[in-house]
Amino acid sequence: MKKVKFEADLHNHTTASDGMYTPAELVQKANDMGIQVLGITDHDTIEGLQDALNAASQTDVEILPGMEITVRFREEFFVGSLHLLAYFSEELLNCDEFTNETLSVLSLGRGAELTRLRIEAINENFAPKSKTPLMPRELTANDVYRHGKRISRRHFALALNDMGVNRKETISQIIGNDSLAYVPSGSELHILQNYLVKWPLVLVLAHPAAGSYPGDNFYKEVLPPFGIVDRLFHRFLKVGLSGLEIEYPGHTTEWKQTLREYLAAHSLLLETGGSDCHDETNRPLGVTGVGMDVVERIRSMLI
Repeated sequence: MKKVKFEADLHNHTTASDGMYTPAELVQKANDMGIQVLGITDHDTIEGLQDALNAASQTDVEILPGMEITVRFREEFFVGSLHLLAYFSEELLNCDEFTNETLSVLSLGRGAELTRLRIEAINENFAPKSKTPLMPRELTANDVYRHGKRISRRHFALALNDMGVNRKETISQIIGNDSLAYVPSGSELHILQNYLVKWPLVLVLAHPAAGSYPGDNFYKEVLPPFGIVDRLFHRFLKVGLSGLEIEYPGHTTEWKQTLREYLAAHSLLLETGGSDCHDETNRPLGVTGVGMDVVERIRSMLI
């Protein structure tokens, strides 16, 4: 297996969220590639970290614990999500107050709470008494949960179909990303604020310019262009942002330089990087990373 030319890969996902590899499998791959420090940053969960730490104890890999927090925005100029990488010390995982509060706060942006918000928004915009009545009656939680427990867009589509909303165009109008009722996953920043400032976390804005990549790639996803990120950036500063993820597979050389200038202009000191590994082919491990100096800087900020 090809060895990497950097020491730390600080942005990666496991089966605890939407990655292909279990925590132990990802640690072993990192060990085989010569990665010295592996950041485990699953989406809105810390549930894979202990398994990763246990696996790493049998290898030469150190784990930098973290999570990728989804932050939801519903603005006139942007409806969607941005991502905040939060790194913390291994010792915090032994603190019940921290782990319980983390799981509670992160659950607000996904699962049952997100489903509830989406049902409310759909009824507000498309129920019989709304301005755009596209449904014969209000949608209920039972309608949606009849089709599964871990709710996705597919379950909403099935529920609408059961109600007699059969046209693909109408269903898309109700539950598509451009819908008036679209509620992105994630929590609103003002809800997260108390939690983010309470605990010793190092906060880094993930892949800020990936949405400005020229053309398509797997790292661009549905991320907004950097102009949108710039308009929202001051809100992240208010919750204690420490830096930007700059070394990223979806950032061009030109954007990396622009982001470094942006970092300096806002007097931020931390420049991180990682592969954003999800799988073996489209978003693999070991694509990019940073040196141990970055890891040591993060650790010093956690003391």
